[in-house]
Amino acid sequence: MSQSVYVGIDLGASRTKVAVLDAAKNVIGRAVHNSGTDYGQTAELCLKEALSMAGVGMDAIAAGIATGYGRSNVTFANATKTEIACHGKGCFHYFPHAISIIDIGGQDNKIIKLSDAGLRTEFKMNRKCAAGTGAFLEEMSLRLNIPLEAMNDNAKKSTDMVKLGSYCTVFSGTEVLENIRHGKKVADIVKGLFFSVIKRVLEMDSLTENVVMTGGVVAHNPYLVDMAEEIIGRKIEVPPYPQFSGAIGAALFAINQ
Repeated sequence: MSQSVYVGIDLGASRTKVAVLDAAKNVIGRAVHNSGTDYGQTAELCLKEALSMAGVGMDAIAAGIATGYGRSNVTFANATKTEIACHGKGCFHYFPHAISIIDIGGQDNKIIKLSDAGLRTEFKMNRKCAAGTGAFLEEMSLRLNIPLEAMNDNAKKSTDMVKLGSYCTVFSGTEVLENIRHGKKVADIVKGLFFSVIKRVLEMDSLTENVVMTGGVVAHNPYLVDMAEEIIGRKIEVPPYPQFSGAIGAALFAINQ
């Protein structure tokens, strides 16, 4: 008989993540795909891949919790939880003390504050504007005509960061074109874009002493963490699977239900 496993599904507007945990709360399987236009189908695809990585079948699933923008589209979950609750749960699992969580996602940003007991004391989310999110960086990569995955290395190579005056995606795009026209280096423009993302997030709320950064944008652009550390003047922690924090939190709720 195969071991029992617990599944967390974080179905975001941009990416769908599935994490599979064993009874000892170890991540033994995970998968991520673009959410696309059929949320239910994407969730099932991620589940299949994550279970394959874990080496178990559907019959091994003891419980599953769904979270994220499209959580109601997950037919195989036993229940749903909010993104705020799941991201908090997932991060506190790795950093069990009072923390401020900065989550930078594809479509939104969050700052979540937890107590020493892991209880949420406060949270803030960005408004509907995409500035400071993964969508913002995706749009800017198109403007610069470079792959999204090349943004991080470009930012690290900068020697003279270009400071952008606007957080707005549309106005920033115009600024990027103006800087290109004036001969500014791509690396310096990208670092300026990264700086605007961090500044936008940090202006959402104050931070407590211990800070954790997570989310898909952080997973693929770790230089953002370095820049944030420089701005706030202290070390920032990053969990082992930053893109899967919400899915891991959902799976942890599945274990405890």
